[in-house]
Amino acid sequence: MQRVQRGFGSKILVAAVLGFGTVLAFAQGGNAAEPLRVGKGFPSLFQFTPLDVGVQEGIFKKHGVDVEISAFAGDAKLHQAFTAGAIDMGIGSGPGLAFIAKGAPVLGVAQEAGPPLGISLSVLASGPIKSISELKGKLISISSVGSQTEWMVRELSRQQGWGPEGIRMATLGDATAQLSALRTNQIDAAPFDITTAYQLKATGDVRILMLFGDIVKDYVNHVIYAETSVIEKRPEDVRKFLAGWFETIAFVKKNKDETVRISSAVLKIPAPVVAQVYDETIPMLTDDGRFNQKGLAVLSRSFVETKMLPTEPDMSKLYTEKFLPGAAK
Repeated sequence: MQRVQRGFGSKILVAAVLGFGTVLAFAQGGNAAEPLRVGKGFPSLFQFTPLDVGVQEGIFKKHGVDVEISAFAGDAKLHQAFTAGAIDMGIGSGPGLAFIAKGAPVLGVAQEAGPPLGISLSVLASGPIKSISELKGKLISISSVGSQTEWMVRELSRQQGWGPEGIRMATLGDATAQLSALRTNQIDAAPFDITTAYQLKATGDVRILMLFGDIVKDYVNHVIYAETSVIEKRPEDVRKFLAGWFETIAFVKKNKDETVRISSAVLKIPAPVVAQVYDETIPMLTDDGRFNQKGLAVLSRSFVETKMLPTEPDMSKLYTEKFLPGAAK
């Protein structure tokens, strides 16, 4: 009987030791692979899906970072999540740099995309407008006052020689509201993101007049942001993420079919439509994350023209390039 008890006690001891070792290993592994919470400022944009491609292809894991993806309905929501400590890094618009000038606890760490090839200007396919020259005095929707779309509509009017007020604007909110207004002839045109525009073109709803990248050559359309405490406490994770991101961009540019397959599933959009969006927008994705200085100057001017800021900020204080691949530590 005693032998049986000793044997049972030995098994308990061995199990306890093994269990402790497992818990210790899990704890150590958990600390080494603390997830990096990365938010998308816009859930429906193809140009943000390299994040999903990098996760599914194991590229971020190869660089030692475990990415958790979330999505938000616009820049304001993204920066609210930063302020609440809900995310560590995020991909948002270039105009979102203005939030930093206003005190948001983040810093731009890479330029994700340059010219605004992802923003279209569309009209009803059955409507009378066939060219840009017909837009003088017409009513075009924008998402909100001070938005990127407001500035681009003003810039289009200015470049056409009509002055910044040559096209009238109606603030209507999201794409659904703008499409409803377009269909009921309450507005003459709408600036949809290209993914939405190609979907609507495929269903015969709209005609795409132009991409704003055709008239705005120097720009910082999208930026990768990092929360300031993450920059201070987890700088290596920021570096690892960016190394994984730009390896993913190289993969995306060389592997259209696989990228379209993943992006189509993420966006819930037919692959042929995503393939068209891929062809149009892939040139805007930067290969190294360096900020275009001319593009930053255009952004700085736009902050004042849309009244986001009273004066042009010192743009050099809103971003850093020290975490980019190849940058000196």
